Amino acid sequence: MLPELLWVEAPLSDADWRELLREKRPEIILCAWETPGLPLEAAEHLKYLCYLCGSIRSLVPRELIERGLKVTNWGAVVSNTVAECALLLILAALRRVGNWSVAMRTQGQWKSGRHPDTLSLFGRRVGLHGLGAISRDLVRLVEPFNVQLSAYSPSVPDETFERLNVRRSETLEDLFSRADVLVELAPGKPDNYHLVGDDLLGLLPPHAVFVNLGRGMVVDEAALVRASQQRGLHIALDVYETEPLPVVSPLRSLDNITLLPHLGGPTPDRRRDCGELALQNLENYLASKPLTNLIDLGTYDRAT
Repeated sequence: MLPELLWVEAPLSDADWRELLREKRPEIILCAWETPGLPLEAAEHLKYLCYLCGSIRSLVPRELIERGLKVTNWGAVVSNTVAECALLLILAALRRVGNWSVAMRTQGQWKSGRHPDTLSLFGRRVGLHGLGAISRDLVRLVEPFNVQLSAYSPSVPDETFERLNVRRSETLEDLFSRADVLVELAPGKPDNYHLVGDDLLGLLPPHAVFVNLGRGMVVDEAALVRASQQRGLHIALDVYETEPLPVVSPLRSLDNITLLPHLGGPTPDRRRDCGELALQNLENYLASKPLTNLIDLGTYDRAT
């Protein structure tokens, strides 16, 4: 299928990467995490970049796509596993798994009385900040819980809201004030930096939980700490503004929190889905057939 295949181990330095591209002048690059950014001169020979992972903003300059470079990524093929992790964190926050796991293992604690501070997902109001592929898969996963769904996503058409039976929130204030469970899935764009802070978190109803699987930079972590300490907000996080999460981060010392080290993406047993998609795209490219998850300029500009 690819007779002139060259395997290169990553990571490698920018200088070595540029030299390799100048020497080999590949038409196709198949790559994943830790691949250095593409120089603009790659446009002289490179025709197709098949990326096994998600965001390509730090890898591919916009100008290369303007010049006609074809780029694909994993698109929505991993959204189901991320949505699965979102459901895990929602249930963990409602049932206070983070609290009890630590207390039982390190403090020898047990529940006091027959009315512990735990909640069920059944019948809850769930707010989604963003209605992209992950949120849409999450909608299907929470349907058996008979939840009331709302979402804030101005760019998504009304037909999508209607098809998914999701109420449109016209403002973030409306979304947060009506959510027993708030799932943060907004993109990490500059305009969204620390968009979620004291004001929005303060609108969450009593006993609400806040879950973030989107981008860490969207949330003011200091405001999260204050909401937990002052209002008892239960939090479940998989993403952080700085990763790895610093050992000294106040988030690590909170009682009302469940933490994961950015595990929301495809699990090792499901990464083969990305590989199968890439192989199909390579086959399609060589046969001059349409590519799946082709990134155009509009998609590039919306990406994080």
